[in-house]
Parts: sequence; C-alpha cells; structure tokens
Amino acid sequence: MEAVISILVLSLLPQLVVPDVPTTTSYRAIVEIVSGNSRIFSGEHLHLRCNIPDIYKASWNYMWFRGPVQLPQYGEIFHLWNANVKESGKYSCQGKKETQVGSIKTQRSLPKEIHVDGGFAILQTPQHPILVGDTLDLKCRLRGNAPIHQTILYKDGIKVMVQSGSSLYFHLTNVTLEDEGAYSCRASWDLSRRTHSVISVPTLVNILEILTEPVLQIDRDNPQLEKNKMNLICHLQYNARAPAPPVSYYFYKNNNLLGPATSLNHIHVREAPGWYRCRAKVPKLDIMRWSEPQSFGEVTELQLMPPRPHHRNQRISSPYPPPHNTLAPATDPATPKYFTATPSFDQHTEFPEQSSAHSESPVSTSLPPPDQFPGQTHAPGG
Repeated sequence: MEAVISILVLSLLPQLVVPDVPTTTSYRAIVEIVSGNSRIFSGEHLHLRCNIPDIYKASWNYMWFRGPVQLPQYGEIFHLWNANVKESGKYSCQGKKETQVGSIKTQRSLPKEIHVDGGFAILQTPQHPILVGDTLDLKCRLRGNAPIHQTILYKDGIKVMVQSGSSLYFHLTNVTLEDEGAYSCRASWDLSRRTHSVISVPTLVNILEILTEPVLQIDRDNPQLEKNKMNLICHLQYNARAPAPPVSYYFYKNNNLLGPATSLNHIHVREAPGWYRCRAKVPKLDIMRWSEPQSFGEVTELQLMPPRPHHRNQRISSPYPPPHNTLAPATDPATPKYFTATPSFDQHTEFPEQSSAHSESPVSTSLPPPDQFPGQTHAPGG
C-alpha cells in the first residue's frame, strides 16, 4: 500500500512543482543606429545597438538577424565593417536569457532597413519622421572629394531645385503631403576640361500628417453594450511630437452634436437611424479634422450631409523630365532655383486634403570611371 501511495505522489510532483513558464516576454527589442546612417557607401562602417526596455536591467544575450537569417554576432552592438552591397537588408535583434526554468526571449525588434550603395552619390534623408509643416533637410553625399559646381534635386524623376556652387544641402520648408515621394540628387563638376555628373538612387521620403482624417466605426456587437445601444468609435492617427497636446473628440448625428467634447475616442448612444460622423480637434495646435459620414438604419435624402467642397490651390508639377546630359550652371549662384510650385494647404480645414501624384520614370544612375572622381579611394560595388 505504501508503495502505491509513493508512486502516486511521484507522478503528481511534475504537475505541482513545474508550472507553465512563458518562453517570450512582453518586451520588444529596439534596433538603433549608433554610428553611421541607414544609407552608406560600400567599404564604410555601420554600428547598430539592440536596446531591450527591461525595467529590471537583467543581463541579456543578443541575437541578430538580416531578414530571416540569424547572423554570427551576439553582442549588444552589431558591427558592420567594410560593408558590402550584398549586406543591404532589414536588420533586427532579439534578447535571450537563461533562467532556472529554461530560456526566455524578448519579442524580435521591428526591422531597421540598411542600404549599402556601390555608387558615387547618396541622398541622405532625416532619420526621424517628417511631419506636415516641417522643414525637410536633405544632403547629396558623394564618395570622394570633387570640386562640385552644381547640384540638382529630383522628386519622382522631376527636377525641383538647382543649386550652383559647392553646397550639397537642400532645404524644403513647410512641407505638405504633396512633397512625399522618391527623391534623388545629381552632382556635377569639371575636371580635365570635361564636365562629369553622378546621380543617386531614388530614396523614398514619407510625410506624415499630424492628425489624420478620422474614420467613424459604428459598433453594435459589443457584449458590454446595454440593450438598444451602439458604440461610436472615432479612429485616427495622431503624430504630434512629445509632449503632444490632447485631442478632443466630438460626435454628431444628422449634423447635431451628441454631447460635449470628450478625451475618449468613443461614446455609447441609443440606436437610431441617421447619418453619423465624428470630429477631432487639437486646440493647442489649432488643427481639426472631420470623418466621412456613416449611415445607420434607413435614412432619407433629407438627412444627407452637405457635399464636401473641393480644395483650391492644387499643386502643379513640371511636366518636363530631368535631362540625361549635363546641365549648364544656374545663372544666379547665390539663390537656388525651384521648378515646382509648392503652395501650402490649410491644415486647419474641416475636410481632408486631396493629393495628386505626378510621377515619371527615374533617370538611370550615371557613374564615371574611378579615375574621373577626385579623391576616390574605394572601388564601388559588392
């Protein structure tokens, strides 16, 4: 009898002593660029750091990945020495530590895309998000040293700015959503009584709205709702930099306000046919956006919302493609020339902006032989 009891106790011990232990924490690792830029020339160096937001400051081991492939580096800092074009890709990291109950891993970081360029020109863009109204600072970075006499900036293959002189920097002030696109630069210089030019690979520049157009959701399936009630949810993206001022939400039925402003993006209302919409406002930034109207139940034409007006001042882009031959220097060396009108849309309007895209095929990259580029020390390529 005692033997039977002992066997029974031993069989229950694993269930009593070893509880289920999660193998993945709630922490998500973060990849940061320590030195260098997300776009570098072949032969240059880049260093990344894997940051784990662990409030307990535990000791972690690190795993690095390029795409799905794990790399043979395990430190907090990832070193990319004498980078090769083939080493371009999306880099991510993950933390791992051993405990008494087994290995625990963090969530893998979001990828950081690294471009290794084998050419002679790179257009460097800001590493932080660009918001509507910001100044977009760009640099046409060259491999080696050349006596530059002209730089040209293109957007979606269309020339937007020409600068005479040795400056490699471009500044676009008060940007709008219309300024989003693929940018490239061309630099020209004279050597041995000949003019040489190089052009960068197009680089995508994204422009974010501080407050996106809201989208109203009418939710009737929430089990927490009272009988004959529905939930109005105002979805949007708020991209203001910290410290971001608060957003106020307003809800309407047939153009009638359903209550006072609220800091919550949802309210419960009685089910009733009609046209519903929401409005989001940031008073301190003087920004306000409306959602499209959403119908619920059977509605009549008399309840329809008024038509939305069209915007004036639509941007006009130059229809001419960039030249394939070297351009003559600008006549005024002190002032950059702009080739597209850049009116600013009123971001405080109640209705969302409408954008029109103008795109042409980008110019093919033109690379001179190494002996034509002064100060060249590395042969480009993989």
